[in-house]
Amino acid sequence: MSNTLTNLIPTIYAAKDRVLRELTGFITAVTRDASGETAAKGQTIRYPVVPALTSTAIVPAATGPDPSATTQGSDTMSIDNAESATFFWEAEEQKGLGNLYNVILQDQFAQAMRTLVNKVEADLAALYVSASRAYGTAGTTPFDSTNKLTFMAQLYKILADNGAPLDDLQMVINTTSGVALRSLTELWKANESGGDNLLRQGLLLPLMGFDVRESAQVKTHTGGTESGYLVDLTAGYAVGLKTIHVDTGTGTILAGDVLTNTKTGRDTNKYIVKTGFAGDGDGDIVLANPGIQVAWVNNDPVSCAASFAANMAFSRSAIHLMMRVPAMPEGGDAADDVMVITDDQTGISFQVAMYRQRRRVAYEVALAWGVKAVKPEAIALLLG
Repeated sequence: MSNTLTNLIPTIYAAKDRVLRELTGFITAVTRDASGETAAKGQTIRYPVVPALTSTAIVPAATGPDPSATTQGSDTMSIDNAESATFFWEAEEQKGLGNLYNVILQDQFAQAMRTLVNKVEADLAALYVSASRAYGTAGTTPFDSTNKLTFMAQLYKILADNGAPLDDLQMVINTTSGVALRSLTELWKANESGGDNLLRQGLLLPLMGFDVRESAQVKTHTGGTESGYLVDLTAGYAVGLKTIHVDTGTGTILAGDVLTNTKTGRDTNKYIVKTGFAGDGDGDIVLANPGIQVAWVNNDPVSCAASFAANMAFSRSAIHLMMRVPAMPEGGDAADDVMVITDDQTGISFQVAMYRQRRRVAYEVALAWGVKAVKPEAIALLLG
């Protein structure tokens, strides 16, 4: 029995090279975790989270220090998805198409991989709800001709103030924001930008510490229906608190909403809601880490932004992506041949299997993955 997939390697590789040139900025911007190779679908993988330490005054003594015990924290993530795209060919169909068969087959492999890549990219883009704070105006494209790169400077400030690692910062934007960024003459005039890469090659360059990428999967968030809510705590809320009780208003406050304290002169920060509130009357909302940056006072009014494009800026280590090929049973299943195709640029490994059936052959392209925002403090949104 011939090894059909081996014969198809040029066809499959051609399809792979073609599809993975699409706009998948998140996949290349996040941390890819190889530990997922040993995890089954749905199995929990636990990783350490080291708590903050306190300091005390140094007091001379006859013995060394006697530290208090610390409790090491942890969090979990898992491979939540194991999916495949499949298609088949009957013998008479192959015969009727002749040489055109391999051309169509290449496009089918390309579409199968494209489907899986876009699902991974979309899952990463959906993590915008885990961001800490935001900058920009909801519904307005950033990088306008007046404020220009101020947006990037403010996002850098948010991450720096939160204590995020600044050595590998990423920014993933939609193509609308990309057009505005490319339109800034300071970036493509060689005498002003210090180079001609953007002008000659159309590259989104490292800017203000960020590696800027584009994605076709950047999410558009539709805000809740809240109206008239006030902060409800006589003592007010101190800096760093995350659970805020609100009352008197109506409508919903949703996870991912951008919440602001609209009391004049109080707080200009834009906070991301981690846990929302069903609406009407009073209830708690929970903000993402690290909580409010300015003390809030009882009866301060709060409001949520309207719909916005959730462009993201983050430290690479803040978002994890685990990927592996789906598991096969011991001894294999009914597949006549199985191989793995790995893309050098993104690290995605696709499992390609062939199943011989009665007068037809079926192909399966499969992938398993899971995503997690492990450090909200190191993620910020650029509103568009």
